[in-house]
Order: sequence, then structure tokens, then C-alpha cells
Amino acid sequence: MRAERSVLTRDPVTPMWVGTAGLRVLTYLFALAAVIVHHDDYARPTLGWIVLGAMTVWTVFATAANLAEWGRRPIGAIADVLVTSVLVASSAWILTPAQHAAITPLVTTVWASVPPVAAGVVGGRVAGVAGGLVVAVANGIARQAINTDVVRDAVLLIAAGLLIGMASTAVRRSDERLRLALRAEAATAERERLARSIHDSVLQVLARVRRRGSEVGGEAGEIGRLAGEQEVALRSLVSTTAPESNADGTSDVRPHLQMLASGRVQVSAPATPVMLPAPVVVELAWLVREALENVHKHAGPSARAWVLLEDVGDEVVVSVRDDGVGIAPGRLDAAAQQGRMGVARSIRGRVDDLGGTITLETAPDAGTEWEVRLPRAAEPVPTRWRALMNRLTRRDGGARA
Repeated sequence: MRAERSVLTRDPVTPMWVGTAGLRVLTYLFALAAVIVHHDDYARPTLGWIVLGAMTVWTVFATAANLAEWGRRPIGAIADVLVTSVLVASSAWILTPAQHAAITPLVTTVWASVPPVAAGVVGGRVAGVAGGLVVAVANGIARQAINTDVVRDAVLLIAAGLLIGMASTAVRRSDERLRLALRAEAATAERERLARSIHDSVLQVLARVRRRGSEVGGEAGEIGRLAGEQEVALRSLVSTTAPESNADGTSDVRPHLQMLASGRVQVSAPATPVMLPAPVVVELAWLVREALENVHKHAGPSARAWVLLEDVGDEVVVSVRDDGVGIAPGRLDAAAQQGRMGVARSIRGRVDDLGGTITLETAPDAGTEWEVRLPRAAEPVPTRWRALMNRLTRRDGGARA
């Protein structure tokens, strides 16, 4: 349990930050040795020692910042790149023309390669490439030329930022998957514990009430029937996996619908996950819940309902069917004219917000079936997304027809 908490709270790229700090110190020592060897030949030796002093201060500060969580922010990486670029460019006034011609190492030398690496750790490959490009430009300014050596250094700086950025992104994604797996494992373990406890107490009592009610009949039989429905609903609840969202913002539709099962509602879903954007999944579950609420209110006291989830590749299809009294022809239009917009607003409006389509099949004494089709590839227009988020934050179901 302690190891699980450690995984959930630690920074996944901490080892990369430790490596970056070690690389910064190692490259600083190399730069120090280079300055000691070449300082007598500098055009401005004093400026060279001042730049080295600034490198020393920044190395200490940046190393401490990288090893602490407060220093692992984008603003820190930006400052690192800018400070290093200024120090790199200052070599243009320190080295003599002869040293430039002989490709004498700059005052910063390989020390300048660390900021692109740090930027890649912070923001991924884009930040790493951007950091390497900025330092490469500063290196070109310091060399006062564009030659093979300058281009080679630029390629190495950009490549280092790119590779480290890709690695940090992969580490974060893997860590997020591990976090989700650990949370799902913990939720499953807790659910199993509750299921055992409930099975030994509540479910056994409900099962006994159902059996005795059926034996006695009359009002006791009705109580037994209700106890049986609650038993089925409770069994479904404790056996359903808790809904989780993935790192890419998608969620499995199945658990959200399976939790709606009860003694009068049967839910059928594929054996494999049916993934959709998490906000769409939440809204789809509310849509189905409202359709089932309509069944409960209007289909008759003995009506049963069936929810079917299908994954047909480029579409996700959800059907809600009941065996109730059905809807008389013209009833929905009459309700809309009277200002009762429950079905049109709560069901059809939600589907329109999601960018899908909905069809209704019904007839008197023939039940009702709603079929919702949501295309996977279709992206809702911005107005639909705004309406969707408004619905998620402010539920306004309205009266049912």
C-alpha cells in the first residue's frame, strides 16, 4: 500500500531531472577546464572570468531548482534557455579572431547543451526542439559565422532536446497508465470487499424477503417483488467496474450504462471497451437515464426496459427499448405545442449537442424504442461543445412529455 501511494505521488520524470542536474555539473567542470586552458589568449580575459562566474552561480541555482519540485516548471526552463543563450553569445566579445578561426571552444562550451535537455524534460519534444534552436542561434551569433561546426552543433542541440522531450512524454504517459491501473485495482479490491460484505448481509436479507414474499402473496408478495428488484440492482452495482478516464481524455461507455441496470432494466454491452471522449460519455449516460425515467413514469407499472450498446466501428449505437404502452401518434407534437418540451429538449437536444442522430419507433401498446447513433470521427461544432459543457455543469432536464 505504501509503494502504491509512492507511485501515485512521485514525479515520474524525477530520474531525468537527476540526470540533468548531473549533466549540468559535469559540463560545467569541462567548461571550467577550458577557460583555465585558454584564458590567457582571450581578447578580454576579465570578461571571460565574469561569464564563468555567472555560469557558476547559474549552475548552482539551476541544479538546486531541478532537484526540487519548485524548479521543474516551464518558466524555469525558459529562464534557463535565455540565461544560457546570453552567456553563449557573450563569447563573441571574449574570443579573438584567431580563436574564432581556430574553432577554439566558447567560454560556455558543452555547458550550453543542458538547457535544451531541461526544456525537453519539462515540455516534451516541442519545448526541447525550441530550446535547442534558441541556443543554436546564440551559438551562431557567438561564432559570427555559419559553417559546418555551427550547423553540427545546432543539429546536436536540437536532436538532444527532441530525444529527451520524446522520452519524457513517453515516461509521463506510461506513468499515467500505471496510475489508472493502480486506481482501478484499488477500486476493484474495495468493490470486491464491499461485495463480500453485502453478500453476507444485505443481499441475503433481500433474497429471503423475496422468497418469503412470493410464498405469502398479497401485499407481502409485492414487497417481495420490490426486494427482488433491489437485489438485482445491488448485485449489478457491486459487480460493475468503476468508470475511469484514460490519459487521452476518453472513457469506456460500458460501466456508465451497466450501472443503470435494475430489476426492470437490462443492459447489454460488448465484451471489449467502447471508448468515447469523457464528456460525451457522461452526457450519453444522462441521456439514457432520462429515457429510462420516461419509461418509469409513462410506460406502465409493469413495463420492462432494455439498453443495448453496440460498437459498429465508425459509430456507437445505443438503443433504449421498453414493452410499455407506447406513445400515441401526435402526442409529442401536442406536448411541444403545449410548451412541454421534455423529450425534445432533454433527449433530442442532447443528441444534437453531441453531433449524433436519434430515431424513435413507437405505437400504442407496442412499446417505445429510442436509437442514438454517435459518429466517432465527427467533431461537434464549438457551439455544441459549449452547450454540452453547460449541460454538464447545469442540469436542466425539464418536464417529460
